[in-house]
Amino acid sequence: MPEPPKVEVDPDLNAAGALVVSCFPSIGFVSSIVAHYLVDKLGLEMVGGVRHPKLPPVCLVQDGKPLPPMRFYSGEPLCNMERCDKIVLIASEIQVIPELNLPLATTLLDWCSENGVGAIILIDSYAQGIGQQHSIFDDDESEESMLGIGSTDASHETLAGLGVPLLKQGVVGGITGVMMGECRRREIDAMAILAESDGDIGGSLPDARAAARIIECLDNLLPAVHLDPEPLLAEAQRIEGEIREMMAVHLNPPSESGAPSSMYG
Repeated sequence: MPEPPKVEVDPDLNAAGALVVSCFPSIGFVSSIVAHYLVDKLGLEMVGGVRHPKLPPVCLVQDGKPLPPMRFYSGEPLCNMERCDKIVLIASEIQVIPELNLPLATTLLDWCSENGVGAIILIDSYAQGIGQQHSIFDDDESEESMLGIGSTDASHETLAGLGVPLLKQGVVGGITGVMMGECRRREIDAMAILAESDGDIGGSLPDARAAARIIECLDNLLPAVHLDPEPLLAEAQRIEGEIREMMAVHLNPPSESGAPSSMYG
């Protein structure tokens, strides 16, 4: 049997009641910008990561320190969400290869269940057009849509409170789609928030504006995130630049299965 991904975190981490925010690669690097912003503004500390032989054999380097490509951060900022007294952030800049989607989702959700987390939010994005990871039927004609998916009635109520309309019809792929399906099967309270992005199909053009919309949305849950719109956008653009510098082509190699290199999630 193939070795499953393994979560290795600080043994002193207490994730009971935590809000888990998952940020895997997305069109326009939206989720990556959101992750870096939350780490900076909420003062989150790295507490571990995920290991697996099929993850890229690299480390990211930031401020002279090595970072695993798939990382866990934690902290205790103010949170307005019921059963949320701390944050656990899962951040990654690498695409998850298709064969790892289900094993990784299983490992992450097992860890969440075993540690008694309160709720899960998946941050993602989508773009209109052929060859995208997600096939979203979006009735909103604006280019600044945000859509939500909830695994439970409680998560639907939370999305409504955040002002995020539910996705009525579509197909969500990659790790986001697999985790949402598994959360409903396991009756885990989880939601996904997807921002419409004008990032290019290849995903190499970061979209700070879409990330800023999600950050403003999360402000209703996390008061410490709050910034006025213009400074917030400037901050997102600064992080966008940092991600450009940190990313390397070999972190997102083309899929061996022949799938388009634009596959994110």
